[in-house]
Amino acid sequence: MTQRLILIRHAKSSWDDPFADDHARVLNPRGRRAAKAIGTWLRDKGYLPDAFLSSDSARTTETVTRLQAGWDDPVAVTYLPDLYLATPQSLLAVLRTATARRVALVAHNPGIGDFAGAMASGVPPHPKFHQYPTGATTVMDFDVSDWRYAAPGTGRVVDFIVPRDLTD
Repeated sequence: MTQRLILIRHAKSSWDDPFADDHARVLNPRGRRAAKAIGTWLRDKGYLPDAFLSSDSARTTETVTRLQAGWDDPVAVTYLPDLYLATPQSLLAVLRTATARRVALVAHNPGIGDFAGAMASGVPPHPKFHQYPTGATTVMDFDVSDWRYAAPGTGRVVDFIVPRDLTD
């Protein structure tokens, strides 16, 4: 059985208040548009997850909300403090606890970008993959019956996109 993983870096956040707590930063207008565009892309391509596992920061929670804005049915979300600025090892540990077949992980760089590169059996030819900018989204499939068996280097990249590919 194939399992699908969707790795999403939160959309562009606001730096309007240089003294704001990093965890509390929200999306800026460009980030709001980007999250909606990525959500539409996921829907139109048939890449909708069965569940979200997301960092509990303001910018990731807002990203998840805006991703789902145009979907017919909301997808269950679990917000986890352990995903805030998580390392690739922490992301893998959380993924291995997932029970849904199609899981979207929403987190932060450098962890989410490093995790995408580590889990993929080959990187996509997109020039932005290694930068993993805000809103970057990788869809990959794993030939495992359970997430406990997901291993680095075994994910087959199905698609990759960044918001700039969809918006101006």
